[in-house]
Amino acid sequence: MNNKIYIAVLMCVCLMSCKKALDTNPQGTAASSDLNTPANVDKMVIAAYSALGNDEYMTPYSSMWPYGSIRSGDAYKGGDGPGDVSEFHGYETFSLNRVDYGPTDALWFRLYVGIGRVNDALARVNAISAADFPNKTIRQGELKFLRGHFYFLLKILFKYVPYIDETLPKENYATISNRALSDDALWKKIEDDFSFAAANLPATQPEIGRVNKFAAKSYLAKALLYHAYTQDESNNVTSIDQAKLSQVNSLCDEVIASGSYALSADFANNFLSQFENGKESVFAIQYSINDGTPQGREDFGHELDYPMNQEYGCCGFHVPSNNLINAFKTDDNGLPMPTTYNNKDVEPTGDYQSNSFDPRIDHTVATPGHPYKYRASFIFQTSWARAPQIYGPHLSMKETVLPDDPAFKKFPPFMSSGKNWAIIRYADVLLFKAEALIELGRAQEALPLINQVRQRAINSESLLKQANGNTISNYKIDTYKPGVNCTWTVDFARQALRFERRLEFAMEGYRFFDLVRWGIAAEYMNSYFAIEKTRKPHLLDAVFKKNRDEYLPIPLNQINFSKGLYKQNTGW
Repeated sequence: MNNKIYIAVLMCVCLMSCKKALDTNPQGTAASSDLNTPANVDKMVIAAYSALGNDEYMTPYSSMWPYGSIRSGDAYKGGDGPGDVSEFHGYETFSLNRVDYGPTDALWFRLYVGIGRVNDALARVNAISAADFPNKTIRQGELKFLRGHFYFLLKILFKYVPYIDETLPKENYATISNRALSDDALWKKIEDDFSFAAANLPATQPEIGRVNKFAAKSYLAKALLYHAYTQDESNNVTSIDQAKLSQVNSLCDEVIASGSYALSADFANNFLSQFENGKESVFAIQYSINDGTPQGREDFGHELDYPMNQEYGCCGFHVPSNNLINAFKTDDNGLPMPTTYNNKDVEPTGDYQSNSFDPRIDHTVATPGHPYKYRASFIFQTSWARAPQIYGPHLSMKETVLPDDPAFKKFPPFMSSGKNWAIIRYADVLLFKAEALIELGRAQEALPLINQVRQRAINSESLLKQANGNTISNYKIDTYKPGVNCTWTVDFARQALRFERRLEFAMEGYRFFDLVRWGIAAEYMNSYFAIEKTRKPHLLDAVFKKNRDEYLPIPLNQINFSKGLYKQNTGW
């Protein structure tokens, strides 16, 4: 055969063979069309759920502690000093925060990965018939709830973000500005997702962890409560929308009337693995261990927060502030001291007997000489803190478990657990309603709701014992009794509600966002810094810039990727 003809034939054979190989799906992968069966669509919904806990220590959006606790005055960053995860030090001091922080960019990215999973699954669910997929409407409700959650986090973190849903072709993503929707319109998009979920989800689900109608109503109430505090373009709160507050009140009534939820008998039950998915858990991220997967489904967002003793090993982040510890003090009537609590600093004295305290202090704060996580023989030591000379000798405790807890697992050098993390507790629902009522001028109706939460705290001393049976600290706490220990005006009720939220949800990651929606973040934080920097030198550069620091900057990487389409937030 002529050599030229032979070569030409050989090339044709090779090209045909290559074409066949390229047209074949690689082993171990699935074509997109293969996922559109009822069984596989359901698996895509599960994949969207799994994005809830797909964070890690540099971008912990499950608990939000770097953005909601250490930016609120409730906590110091902790760790080995300001240079250890220095970006978190920038968050804490505000003045050192920058637009080019990698963790801020990664936080934005990971939240949009979650939204991307939801949109992909939702497009597939929408395209399948109800006859082939009887749970179609329910799964649509679940997915819209999840999307609402991810956008809610983006909204309170960044204020202005691009809104992308399942109807937008991927090739058009780059055309959507973060200013395409107004502040008001973006809130309405989030609320629409929760409203759809509330209207279409069942009251109960056959599988633990799937969201239901009342979780959706609770989250809708939360979104409306945030939206009710109207902000201008400079982040100032200019008014409070009474109609939205009325909606919040009604939604909370529906959740309460359902009988599906109740406060846990003991405050501790919310933070112990054996009680997860209890009556108080309205919406929680489901973690697991020994579940048949190689690593389990662990809470990596909290993996920096464990003590430094040999039973754990790392890394001493998320340290309760002196200010927060002082906030748990009570007066002679067993009530909070909202205007004077910080006049005398408890932490340097180590004296938890001369003053009286709300028992929630020892559910929240790990203190030298006190039992750790309710075990009288396991005493927290100053040496368990990473850098006590900088941040003090305390640590956060709600997110951790004991080293012999079945949920505990080490991932050297870090550790974590398969314990769930609640995003909305029933206590939230009660206090959402109380806040709405107070701002509607109906403070008397809010009183029993706040007192329910306080009464549960009163009933939560049984686990707070030393080995000799004595209580860990000197507890004295009471409910509000107008005409006996207080005068229940609207202003007093507002102050009581806001302080109760701090005590109840301390170190759970949302305190800063409360301050922003109330419109008091700048005043509050700068007052905090004025005193706290005299106690902790790492705060010497700290200052909150009003009309800027209410939100994180839009990450510079995202602005660059958008070729300038995204606009930076006010003041940055």
